[in-house]
Amino acid sequence: MTSYALFLGCTIPARQPQYEASARKALTRLGIGLVDLDNMTCCAPPPLQSIDTETSLAIAAHNICLAEEADLDIVTLCTGCFESLAMANNLLKENSKLRARVNKILSNAGKEFKGTKEVKHYLKVLMDDVGLERLKKNVVKDLSSLKVASFSGCHLLRPSALLKFDDPERPHIFDDLIEALGAKSIWYRNKLKCCGGLLRGYADDVALAIARDKIVNTTKAGADCIVTLCPFCFLTLDLGQMLIKSTYKEEYNIPVIHYAELLSLALGIDPKELALDFHKIRLDKVLNKIA
Repeated sequence: MTSYALFLGCTIPARQPQYEASARKALTRLGIGLVDLDNMTCCAPPPLQSIDTETSLAIAAHNICLAEEADLDIVTLCTGCFESLAMANNLLKENSKLRARVNKILSNAGKEFKGTKEVKHYLKVLMDDVGLERLKKNVVKDLSSLKVASFSGCHLLRPSALLKFDDPERPHIFDDLIEALGAKSIWYRNKLKCCGGLLRGYADDVALAIARDKIVNTTKAGADCIVTLCPFCFLTLDLGQMLIKSTYKEEYNIPVIHYAELLSLALGIDPKELALDFHKIRLDKVLNKIA
């Protein structure tokens, strides 16, 4: 069994236990071992990077050091965490002077970044360690009637030179993994456009307008649901529909679901085990189509 150090980040344990539950159950069923390491911290996301680069790299590298000590690569669920950790990992591997400065900071905590491990998003783990064909063979539920609007968010694809996940202009990995489950991944207007989530708390009206645009476009395209990877995108589009209803007097009720949840359902995991009640927009439409 291939095993990874599981990096959950901050938002998923605090606000989205359904994401963690589905990812653990699905990956375990597919033969991926997940190891929880003590003392992991925040990933040091982009807002912190903009304040002090070396400090943010040291915080991210601390988590990678823990994985190095455990002799495990890291798997992340949150795309923001993936961006932060993968970017730090690649920068420090490639820039010896920067690595020396960051290691000086890490020495205060008794750590040293060596650059011996990789950081992967769980979609990449599915592609590399499971593969599309084996994934298809493990699907036991019929998703063929489900039209899915995929939304990867911003941090999975960019900065592409450092993350090296997929083509940032014509990405296909996420859609391939959706269709491997039997569902139809549909095109919709402005598919790669941001959800507006990172503007919340700074320009709430603008953030909501951008989220509304995503909801409107996926609805017009005939999507049965939106499938996300990022916990912030999920919050923005799930909770956002309630805010759209009160602000714009428009009601859409399009279910928003993490890919790990869709994967778990396709693998035949009982919905009662997936804590789906944490969704603001009920998943009845999706569950009925799968049933």
